[in-house]
Amino acid sequence: MEATPLRLHPGDDLRGALDAALAARSCAAGFVLSGIGSLGAARLRYAGIETPATLLGDLEILTLAGTLSPTGSHLHMSVSDSEGRVRGGHVAPGCIVRTTAELLVAWLPAWRFTRELDPATGFAELTIRKT
Repeated sequence: MEATPLRLHPGDDLRGALDAALAARSCAAGFVLSGIGSLGAARLRYAGIETPATLLGDLEILTLAGTLSPTGSHLHMSVSDSEGRVRGGHVAPGCIVRTTAELLVAWLPAWRFTRELDPATGFAELTIRKT
């Protein structure tokens, strides 16, 4: 395992930047160890709902975790608004950095993560293979 710190800048798309970091490393498995920072917009998909909700305003990233895969990353995040209300869910594209996002990502060069249909759940779920 190798860990890499990343800093995202104003206007960066959080999910897009993580997917780009994975592609730049030519790595097939990674996960987010830590993530904090601020967003001006967050798009979160809540449990059981197909369409992501859009939150606008000054938002703080409280937690960010998940797996990174060339066939689809799976990230969850909680954010708080300017009144301290907390929302959390599945990270969708469109989470835009307001001032900064400070991330720590672990890369697993000996592993390959893919998302494959699981007949038991009906969803593309994480499949883990040793390379």
